[in-house]
Amino acid sequence: MATFIFWMKPFLPITLNNIKTEIPNWVVFMAEEKQEEKSLGKEAGKVTHYYTKLGVGVIKLSGTLKVGDKIRIKGATTDFKQIVESMQIEADKIEEGKKGQSIGLKVKEHVRANDAVYRL
Repeated sequence: MATFIFWMKPFLPITLNNIKTEIPNWVVFMAEEKQEEKSLGKEAGKVTHYYTKLGVGVIKLSGTLKVGDKIRIKGATTDFKQIVESMQIEADKIEEGKKGQSIGLKVKEHVRANDAVYRL
């Protein structure tokens, strides 16, 4: 049985105000995560169910969502953007969903339970 040892440089060299220094790797990783959070937009809800044959996701809203809004749906294996073209509650078309409502939303890709929906 072979054993492999990987060594990762614990510090990254940087130049700040013409001064060369090194910063820990974890600082760089944290900065990248913060940037990702900023670019997501405001959370509008979470997917609770997906109807495969219809291509419709059920979303429990935590904010308002309107027809024409640009959204991003992000989860562990899901990440895409689209414009809200049609929303329904109990087979009735609506123009705006409010916090606390569960809406049916036609989506262009497969979504999964607990995927987050962000309004951009």
